[in-house]
Amino acid sequence: MDALLLSRLQFAWVVALHILLPAFTVGLAAYIAVLEGLYFFTRREVFLRLSKFWLRLFAVSFGMGVVSGIVMPFQFGTNWSRYSDATADIVGPLMAYEGLMAFFLEAGFLGVLLFGRKRVPPGVHLFAAIMVASGTLLSTFWILASNSWMQTPAGYVIADGRFVPQDWFKVIFNPSFPYRLFHTAIAFFITTAFAVIAVAASYLRQGRFVDESVTMQKMGFGLLVLIVPLQIVIGDLHGLNTLEHQPVKIAAMEANWETQSHMPLLLFAVPDEAAERNHYAIGIPSAGSVILRHDANGVVRGLKEWPPRDRPPVAIPFFSFRLMVGIGVLMLAMSLGGGWLAWRGRLQNAQRFQQLCMLCGPLGFVAVLAGWITTEVGRQPWVVYGLLRTRDAVTPTLQPIDVAVSLLVYVAAYVLIFGAGVVFMRRLVRQGFAGPLEQETRHEPVATAARPLSGATQAE
Repeated sequence: MDALLLSRLQFAWVVALHILLPAFTVGLAAYIAVLEGLYFFTRREVFLRLSKFWLRLFAVSFGMGVVSGIVMPFQFGTNWSRYSDATADIVGPLMAYEGLMAFFLEAGFLGVLLFGRKRVPPGVHLFAAIMVASGTLLSTFWILASNSWMQTPAGYVIADGRFVPQDWFKVIFNPSFPYRLFHTAIAFFITTAFAVIAVAASYLRQGRFVDESVTMQKMGFGLLVLIVPLQIVIGDLHGLNTLEHQPVKIAAMEANWETQSHMPLLLFAVPDEAAERNHYAIGIPSAGSVILRHDANGVVRGLKEWPPRDRPPVAIPFFSFRLMVGIGVLMLAMSLGGGWLAWRGRLQNAQRFQQLCMLCGPLGFVAVLAGWITTEVGRQPWVVYGLLRTRDAVTPTLQPIDVAVSLLVYVAAYVLIFGAGVVFMRRLVRQGFAGPLEQETRHEPVATAARPLSGATQAE
């Protein structure tokens, strides 16, 4: 194993675990903001209890995300110095915008959201919740702008081997960015909704916190009925965009070796890169051309049109894409079923369906990982698509033993961090809305000129 392969494995390990956190916190921050708004306008205690409960889990996830996220830019300098040098004038500012505009906004107002309920007026506390949610979305915006530029670079010139920005609007709003932004953000909302629904299902099966659980599931399925079908439409548009700008990625995702019309949609196959063919293929005739060209006679380019050195690995994106799509179909069925049960008022007593909800809780995270693997492996062998190869981006003086040691350290550290975080969040979920959370709900009124707080509270 050389330094390049080890560096890729190390970065994949770090990103694969880190992406699970924004997949949860982006949607959860928006959910908390909605709950705070509903409580502000309706004064219903159930929304306050839900907000307090999920805010605790958000705080733990946010802390884990900060720790795991710091390592990623650190690796750019240690393992990928030639990439950092070549793209610094473009990727550097985008990462700075994410930190200054998004992370600082999110982190600053999170303090008000966590500790300010008794110390600031209700409107200010609601504003803090909205700012935290806005910060998570802004962070998603800038991270995806950077990643999308690497996938479909635009608005640059190359000077002395470095990418120099020429048009920042084209850099940020590159050809694939709008599709990736909406596809990813909606995937995060779906992931959070299924996690919330799964927690509510566990309570309903135990007969605990019925009001809170039914409220969570009604809100969750109400959202999913709208955005899961929307995600399918956006996914189709994203695929058409990828076909235009990264056709070899589509060919790998479909394990399509020959340029052809009436391309079948393969449901299953075992791609053989050495023989440039598929084994045990099961497909639907012409369906691939219909999906990709919206025409059964549409011609789709095959992998053989590119030399082997310019092709991505085939098996990984082929299977990861089908895993993502399969989960999406299951999510659609669950969303429609849950929406129908909620409309009929039968969610609470549908015990078998609640068991399915619990089993489907992690599916969003799996789908996000599968989509990320499809996207990143599918663009290989390029780190900046068509311009900078991954093998030319690694630090030239890097020794395999150095990367192997740091990889082992990262594996151990992330197992510890994520293990402890999951255990703690599981404990919070088991506690539910009992104990200290209920006492926090009965908070003191905010001090005003007409009715000051007690001397002891003022001194605090």
